[in-house]
Amino acid sequence: MHIIFLIIKREYLTRVRKRSFLVMTILGPLLIFGFYAIIGWAAVSSINQKKIAVVDESGRFASKFKNDDETVYAYPKQPLATVKKTFVKQGYDALVFIPSTVIDNPKTVQIFAEKSVSMSLQNTIERAISKEIETIKLGQAGITQKVIEDAKVNVDAQTISMSDEGERSSNAIAMTIIGYFCAFMIYISVFIYGTQVMRGVMEEKTSRIVEVIISSVKPFQLMLGKILGVALVGLTQFMLWILLTVGLFAVGGALVGDKADRGRQAMQASGAMAQPGAVGASQVQDGAVASVLQAVETLNIPLIVGCFLFYFLGGYLLYSALFGAVGAAVDNETETQQFMFPITLPIIGAIAVAQFVIRDPDGALAFWTSIIPFTSPVVMMVRIPFGVPAWELALSMFLLVLGFMGTTWLAARIYRVGILMYGKKVTYKELSKWLFYKA
Repeated sequence: MHIIFLIIKREYLTRVRKRSFLVMTILGPLLIFGFYAIIGWAAVSSINQKKIAVVDESGRFASKFKNDDETVYAYPKQPLATVKKTFVKQGYDALVFIPSTVIDNPKTVQIFAEKSVSMSLQNTIERAISKEIETIKLGQAGITQKVIEDAKVNVDAQTISMSDEGERSSNAIAMTIIGYFCAFMIYISVFIYGTQVMRGVMEEKTSRIVEVIISSVKPFQLMLGKILGVALVGLTQFMLWILLTVGLFAVGGALVGDKADRGRQAMQASGAMAQPGAVGASQVQDGAVASVLQAVETLNIPLIVGCFLFYFLGGYLLYSALFGAVGAAVDNETETQQFMFPITLPIIGAIAVAQFVIRDPDGALAFWTSIIPFTSPVVMMVRIPFGVPAWELALSMFLLVLGFMGTTWLAARIYRVGILMYGKKVTYKELSKWLFYKA
């Protein structure tokens, strides 16, 4: 145990003293938020306004399509055959043909375009036509336009979670965002830190340093010490990221709050509170901040943070043992590709399944994928903000620990042979033989 501790200490101190660790610890959260901010900005700014020509034989849909930032509609008076020949040259992106029989036969609507139209544009056009047909038929049934408009209401429901402890407000959007964010961070961490273990093993093997180390320690002790040392590095980095993020939110919230208070006091002193526009802006800002705070307050933060650390460690330990075995089995990074895909396939599948689990966090797919050790670190973190029965959480954690012990045993059998094997082409058949070699 003392030897393993020394290896853990060496791995930990060597890595946290690197300049790259300090840089990534400070810049990591900023890079992640910046990455998503750029993607969001690019997604919004890349939308070009579409020009749509509408040929309406029924005469009922003129001005029924609403122009917005994404779509502009025009209503040429020429026949369909003429417009079909010229609408591309006139700069239109699509042509919508609404026949005179559309009320009785809605499926006769046609959309022409030089290229295929996007799904969102098709849905927008179909919704507008369906809505107008619905209004016309309701009018024919004797229901007035005023009654139809009065019947259109927006419902903003308050969600409440019921448990043995009583009723508690919940926020589905906040639960979805925090659940998927935690799952994605574990997914990324497994690749980042698992790859560090694999490359560390390869470097020691190719530089022949491992031959000196093996003379003093057992291969299993070396592998376990390296895995745990890198795990502590990752845990340290995550704790620092959490502290930095909380600190940034606290400082930012205080600055925004002080600024809002000063602005409110200045407006009160100058009588600006009487200006409707100024009051509205302040109220909107305060309302947005209050909504975010209320959404966060509905989450069980201690449970989420505790489970995140457990599943981060569990997932990392399970996969890093396999990454370490791959690093010991090969002589260079090129040869790792054939072994990496089967190892990473389960966790890639987990992040794909997570998108379906968000829709139904209590379904059969969510249950089984949050129990299986290879997918549970990602999928269970998606479910936890929505509430998971204690026995399911305990079973998932127990199986994850068993999974880690199983993969560590398997990796150790490969590691003890592969770490001293040079110049031999390794295949899956060869790896299977290593499992049964006697020490």
